[in-house]
Amino acid sequence: MKAQLGATVLGMLMAIGMTTGAAAATAPDTAVARDATTPVLAVVHRYGFDLKLGQAVINVRWLASNILRVHFLPDVHSGPRTAVLQDDAPFGLYQPHARDDAGVLVQSSPAMRVIWRAGRLEIDSVSGRRLLTLDDLRALAAGEAQLAVGADDPLYGIGGYSAFDTSDAGLLRTGTWMAKAGEQGHAGAPWVWSTAGWGVLFDTLGARFRMQPGQVRVDGFSRQDIDAFIVVGRPDALFAGLRTLSGAAPMFPKWAMGFTNSQWGIDERQLLGIVATYRAKHIPIDNFTLDFDWKAWGEDDYGEFRWNTAKFPDGPSGKLKATLDREGLHLTGIMKPRIHVDTVEGRYASAHDFWFPGEKPAPDYFSHKPVEDLDFDQPAVRAWFFNPTLQHSFETGIRGWWNDEADTTPDDTQCMNMQRALYDGQRAHFPERVWSINRDFYLGAQRYAYGLWSGDISTGFASMAAQRERMLSAIDVGAMRWGMDGGGFRGHPTPENYARWIEFGAFTPIFRVHGDHDEHRQPWVYGPVAEAAATRAMRLRYALIPYIYSYEWGLHRTGVGLVRPLTFAFPDDPQVRNDISAWMFGDSLLVSPVVEPGQTVKRIYLPAGTWIDWFTGTAYAGGQTIELPVDAATWSDIPLFIRQGAIIPTQPAMDYVGQKPLTTVTVDVFPATARSTFDYYDDAGDSYAYEHGAYFLQSLAVQRRGDTVQFETGAARGSFKPDLKFYLLKIHAGAAAAVTSDGAPMAPFADLEALCGSRGEGWATGHDRYGAVTYVRVAAAKGRSIVLTLQQ
Repeated sequence: MKAQLGATVLGMLMAIGMTTGAAAATAPDTAVARDATTPVLAVVHRYGFDLKLGQAVINVRWLASNILRVHFLPDVHSGPRTAVLQDDAPFGLYQPHARDDAGVLVQSSPAMRVIWRAGRLEIDSVSGRRLLTLDDLRALAAGEAQLAVGADDPLYGIGGYSAFDTSDAGLLRTGTWMAKAGEQGHAGAPWVWSTAGWGVLFDTLGARFRMQPGQVRVDGFSRQDIDAFIVVGRPDALFAGLRTLSGAAPMFPKWAMGFTNSQWGIDERQLLGIVATYRAKHIPIDNFTLDFDWKAWGEDDYGEFRWNTAKFPDGPSGKLKATLDREGLHLTGIMKPRIHVDTVEGRYASAHDFWFPGEKPAPDYFSHKPVEDLDFDQPAVRAWFFNPTLQHSFETGIRGWWNDEADTTPDDTQCMNMQRALYDGQRAHFPERVWSINRDFYLGAQRYAYGLWSGDISTGFASMAAQRERMLSAIDVGAMRWGMDGGGFRGHPTPENYARWIEFGAFTPIFRVHGDHDEHRQPWVYGPVAEAAATRAMRLRYALIPYIYSYEWGLHRTGVGLVRPLTFAFPDDPQVRNDISAWMFGDSLLVSPVVEPGQTVKRIYLPAGTWIDWFTGTAYAGGQTIELPVDAATWSDIPLFIRQGAIIPTQPAMDYVGQKPLTTVTVDVFPATARSTFDYYDDAGDSYAYEHGAYFLQSLAVQRRGDTVQFETGAARGSFKPDLKFYLLKIHAGAAAAVTSDGAPMAPFADLEALCGSRGEGWATGHDRYGAVTYVRVAAAKGRSIVLTLQQ
């Protein structure tokens, strides 16, 4: 009767928006209210509740069905957000179901339950499983957040590794870790999460995380008003929540899905010769990144921002850009956070107090003249940095930014804000999409078209192998766009090392190579065997561009990118908790590159399901470790597996992205008994018109039921009209006896050649490396239901 009365009172008070702690609490809570250092329930709102802790207040607010904000306000006033959070929009609010259960406040949604009792804030799954507890909220007043979690919960996030760190810990986080931007490829975020179904983000620039089984303690916050966000769900839901809080990644240009050759030590003549060789050999490339060579470094009158006419005489006029445009090649260039002091621009910076605080001028290692770092945390510096001189360089050919050495200060936002200056400036003046790579990452940077590369790594197999945990741990903190100096920056790789590095790089988010001064990373430099292996991997990457670009859209919309650790897809499998040897490339492909010299057999763990070798068609049952033969002579194989249920759109390999109109997209389909889906995406690839609906998006789905396969296409969404006319479905489920479209029979053809030679829709059967296959040619952009009745 007492519980019913309490619930009734709570319901009445919630209807008017608030209640008192005494009304909503049982006698024990009323008793502890006499202790000013013990949190008590003070106010219940429609979207959460408030706790009183002495003179401080703790706001508990539902932002979404799976996101809870816990905000400690020592003096009732909220401090400004840091760069971690979006600063241009208020958070949404979600109204949970609430009840008073025997004096215990319970608020729930379809995703989680929040329970306040006896001074503890408990977070449960909808099934009642305890996820985490804030069991001593008094610690917030002392600047510490204490989380009680499952003793066996695997922990991820917080930080990755610099180029020179020991990375033996892999992906799991235990002991003490610092959330920081770091340097030399480090990625950091004040974000800890678990495949047990929870994640916690703190809005702070820097923090210390101390972890032991069953407990996470966090301190060292940059804000006195500790602001925490609890997100629950599977990994994809956790990172969708992170996107909601920290902001979406704008889409990279479509050409950035291709290959980048970076080089230090080059001039215009050499560049044109290299590009001509790529094109003559039909080795695909879309971007060439220039080091110091492109700019008039060390010269007065904005030399840091303009062309070096001695090395690139046709740069300032735009003639070089026009030549490369005809070859389908983009140029991108290095940028530095420092400028020369004894120059027009340096004196302007001094007059406006633009320098990084505490630094003094020092000789630059390249020009040997005094330089000093700019302070990119200042809005005035950012506004000035994309100056008319740099705008002219962009107009005449430098179409993207390689931001180097902005990671040498202790400031977590220096590199982020350097790229923010370029992002904001380019978007203010030009319609083209922004592309960048940067040498550190702190959460929030993704909002500025931000890629991360792993720093000045060494060549060799050991260094290459160590890039795996660097990539995957960076992704675990939200740095979804990651790349490396393929081939290694320091040293010269062997032909085998180069070939295997290209094969690795083809299955990373940012596919690029780079080396030290006068090091060349073109495939033909390493001999015919390495060139053949590298070229094959590069062409495979380009064949997968429709698949890859669809995940670029997915990253923008969901916060989860192309590459993800196996834990994202298989969070309940203990075998993958710290597996860095393989990863998912989208939802449908698992890759495990060869990273040992002379390897002839590679052991690979395949999670639950059925997996099909991309190159041989051999099928393997999951949940086991297989031994895969490796070609140690030609280095031409990549351990790559297709997940049963896959839908994989591909295109003919091209010399560059968009070289030819794509009128037919081939879709390899591997039906499973469970329904699987894929959202095929396309747009113009070079502007932000997608933000206003100018895109093409069509859902594809498949399911096998006994001797039938149903393939569905949804109605197209968006205003963009691509060149695409047909999907050529390759349904790997056996030969069909009959095929219908929306219940009507489709026209049969004798074979694939006859089908492709027709002007319309139809089907045929055949055989490929995966076995018997049914080909279906179906018009794109329309919603249909295609049903295959398989031969007995």
